[in-house]
Amino acid sequence: MCGIIGYIGNKPAAPILLQGLRRLEYRGYDSAGMAIQHGATVARIRALGKIENLATCLKTKEFPGTVGIAHTRWATHGGVTKENAHPHTGCHEKLVIVHNGIIENYREIKEHLGDTHTYESETDSEILAHLIEEHFHNMDAKDSANALRRAVEQALTHVRGTYGIAVMHKDIPNCVIVARMGSPLVIGIGENEHYIASDATPLLVHTKKVIYLEDGEIAQITKDDIHTFTLQDDEVEKCVEEIAWNDEQAQKQGFDHFLIKEIHDQPTVFKDAIRGRYNVEDGTAHLGGLNMTIKEMQSINRVILIACGTASYAGMIGKYAFERLAGIPAEVDVASEFRYRDPVLDKHTLVFAISQSGETADTLAALREAKRKGAFVRGVVNVIGSTIARETDGGTYIHAGPEISVASTKVFTNMVAILTLYALQFGRLKRITPATGKRLLTALLEIPEKMNTILAQKECINDMAKKYSSYEHMFFLGRGINFPVALEGALKCKELSYIHCEAYPGGELKHGPFALLGKGVPVFAVMTKNQLYDKMRSNIEEVRARGSRVIIIATEGDEQAKELADDIIYVPPTMELLEPLLNTIPLQLFSYYISLALERDIDRPRNLAKSVTVE
Repeated sequence: MCGIIGYIGNKPAAPILLQGLRRLEYRGYDSAGMAIQHGATVARIRALGKIENLATCLKTKEFPGTVGIAHTRWATHGGVTKENAHPHTGCHEKLVIVHNGIIENYREIKEHLGDTHTYESETDSEILAHLIEEHFHNMDAKDSANALRRAVEQALTHVRGTYGIAVMHKDIPNCVIVARMGSPLVIGIGENEHYIASDATPLLVHTKKVIYLEDGEIAQITKDDIHTFTLQDDEVEKCVEEIAWNDEQAQKQGFDHFLIKEIHDQPTVFKDAIRGRYNVEDGTAHLGGLNMTIKEMQSINRVILIACGTASYAGMIGKYAFERLAGIPAEVDVASEFRYRDPVLDKHTLVFAISQSGETADTLAALREAKRKGAFVRGVVNVIGSTIARETDGGTYIHAGPEISVASTKVFTNMVAILTLYALQFGRLKRITPATGKRLLTALLEIPEKMNTILAQKECINDMAKKYSSYEHMFFLGRGINFPVALEGALKCKELSYIHCEAYPGGELKHGPFALLGKGVPVFAVMTKNQLYDKMRSNIEEVRARGSRVIIIATEGDEQAKELADDIIYVPPTMELLEPLLNTIPLQLFSYYISLALERDIDRPRNLAKSVTVE
């Protein structure tokens, strides 16, 4: 959700904070602000809308100081107003705070604080600032960083909900206090300087050495030292880790938008995802992060894939792979609903928690429930050192590199690749032959080249997208393993273009959705050559009979599809199980170009954020 950046060192803080906010803007762009400490003063600057509006404010006045915290907001409590923008202060404007998360009991806290406090905003975050101020005021000695940290500790014992916070006080210069519960925080380590961020992306230009805070930890940071404690005031020894990404990977590299750059990344990062994780001759995969013995693997009789949004559609494809290759019953659960249905789990159940960021609040809650009930829980994540990676007992990084655009693309295909390899690993153990595994891996290794073949059609897809940019509604159809592709295509189109899009299995149209079809509703159909080809062709005939225009994704050389289509995009042939890896890319490109035609904010679609760290 919201993004936090902080700096303490010897350099001017404002430019560093502004640069960090720009790299975190995908986490929220309703408003932005920063607080800069200079001697015994703290200057607070806030602006509505995008980071550039804050940058304009900074040009009007100098803000000296080498310590500061900053925030980009995705609104939850309170509307998009300057008063609701962070940083927030206490009554005396001495204490300043930035916060990512949701304080569930903020009304109770506000009532407890009574009438002695006055508030300028509607946010739950400001209540937290006043609570910390109250505890700090009651400290015997209020002249040290230790006192500020203890005040934060005491305040947080009264809090229910999630938070990643950074706190400064103008009476205690050269110190920042940070704490986390359910919302990620990373501390970057430099030479006589330290950085604070919601994720690693803004740190890459400064340092690759980081400390990841865990839930229930609080850190006292100066330019020279970092001391980490529990909320019970017990000091904690933390390991310094190194980020595997570099700054170049997080830049646009000549593309107009991060999204189109990340779409084009797919052939390369796909190779990164599978490298060293397969053996063609033996027809098998080996993902060491699984951390299971042969006996434990053989005991698994059920797989559950939990995820949200795009990751859940990757999970649906993983379901097909596990059932087809390994013969293990598999199901996909929307993470936000999983724990509320009291799922039946045991030691023979393998649960995969799938998340790009590794910080998705609903997925974290679901995996904790699965662990509590005794299941094997493994992570499939992109961000190294993320909470899901640390809280699961094993799993696999998908190695897609930084994904900056809010709409996910390359992460989806890498998730599908990893889940397919997992299914192959179990399949070779349980039932399929080396020859079958070898055929699958041979086809898998051809995928990057075939992705490039599709990407080479981008200008044709651009021209096609322009033709459909005036429509207000669209349908996306698929069957079998391509139904999740249709779901992902509809999601991409709606979140980027703001066009109303729905996805259905082709066979379900006659059960109600036919009522919506007609000349004003084009239909995007995935009809590649597989076992459901004839069924899908019949569904498209039904669509045409009701007057809708049809765009078809078809296998190269398919003349029947060409006869049915008003517009057609061809993809190279591959094994049915691997079709989603190719069929998704035309839908990504179409969504990008239709959004470009509509002049949408492609990397930062309205009302959305990259990492959803609140329920």
